[in-house]
Amino acid sequence: MAGPVRDKAAPRRIGVKTFRGNLDAFLREARDGNTFLVTARGEVLAEIRPPAEAIRAARTPGTLRGRIRMAHDFDTLPPEVLASMQGEEP
Repeated sequence: MAGPVRDKAAPRRIGVKTFRGNLDAFLREARDGNTFLVTARGEVLAEIRPPAEAIRAARTPGTLRGRIRMAHDFDTLPPEVLASMQGEEP
């Protein structure tokens, strides 16, 4: 299914059955820059297009180093909580 990138002003029209039968190929083409209109009986149901640019900035590892502290007992479960989870009365 891969081919040249089509003119963005004229997206290719494909039927629902064709789209469902070749979903992985159409998604790869969308990732490569192609746009499709998914139709049923001549009516456009959806537009499949490449994703927009990333909205959030790339993560920078270590940005919060030294700013986050965990309590010494953060993974200790209080006995009354454990008992209630096991269906026992505290």
